[in-house]
Amino acid sequence: QVQLVESGGGLVQPGGSLRLSCAASGFTFSRNAMTWYRQAPGKERELVASISGAGNTINIGDSVKGRFTISRDNAKNTLYLQMNSLKPDDTAVYYCYLWYYGKAYWGQGTQVTVSS
Repeated sequence: QVQLVESGGGLVQPGGSLRLSCAASGFTFSRNAMTWYRQAPGKERELVASISGAGNTINIGDSVKGRFTISRDNAKNTLYLQMNSLKPDDTAVYYCYLWYYGKAYWGQGTQVTVSS
């Protein structure tokens, strides 16, 4: 069965960096696009970044463009989100997402808190 497990969240000061990981299993990782979403308290879930299966097509959300980078290691079945120059507005739960054979799969999420 499909499993997505995020890690790497935590508390960081404004201007700091974090790298999130999403370990994937139960499907052919390299053949599937993957996406990071986030949801802040009281706000709708927001697309952060997406990447194609081969990693050659990337989309980055406007609110994080120039600060966040999405990547993947298909040999390790792992998706990454490098977050730099973090701001308090980046505080949210970050989710790994897969659309697979007509069904949406979400990880459990990892909390990122940006605060001094």
